[in-house]
Amino acid sequence: MSAKDEILGRIRSALADAPVADEIPREYRKTSEMGEAELIELLVDRLVDYKAGVDVIDAAQIPEFVAAKLTDANSVVYPHGLDAGWLSALGADIEQRVDAPGARLSIAELDGTSAVVTSSAVSVAESGTIILDGEPDQGRRAISLVPDHHVCIVPISSIVRLLPEAMPRLTITRPQTWISGPSATSDIELERVEGVHGPRTLDVLMVRGL
Repeated sequence: MSAKDEILGRIRSALADAPVADEIPREYRKTSEMGEAELIELLVDRLVDYKAGVDVIDAAQIPEFVAAKLTDANSVVYPHGLDAGWLSALGADIEQRVDAPGARLSIAELDGTSAVVTSSAVSVAESGTIILDGEPDQGRRAISLVPDHHVCIVPISSIVRLLPEAMPRLTITRPQTWISGPSATSDIELERVEGVHGPRTLDVLMVRGL
């Protein structure tokens, strides 16, 4: 018997006479009829309240707006599955780095990179939460957590109102990153400190037509 089998056996034995758990009532809202315009307005309101920068644009405007957000950057990283055309308007002086399986940037390299550009899986308007689930256009968690500036593409078609609407859209076996505004904490003497657990600056481009 392996150590794993022994541990699991002890757990089963300890739970053998456990009482049957009461059924959990699930009467919370699971769906919403909120229209696209209302979803955009609600998500923008939440993100602005979190001190994120927000623009609502058309797909053709992505390169223009990405370049505008990164005028002060000297380097940018993006995941291998992201549309490289979205970075086509960046100045020639901005180094572009691709993070890909088998060619991952080190933490030191990410720390020395000014910004990151990713897409996103789904966004929850009611809580102002953007969720990344590691798809190729979002990349691994480290690239969206280490650089100081995150430019996140949010397809308007991926916005839902409620969390129960978001969960079925996620690949639950992938590592996920849930973002509600720039990284910040108020634990230290109740003073807001930004950049503690991730980027200090979050710019969200909410895009029609993706």
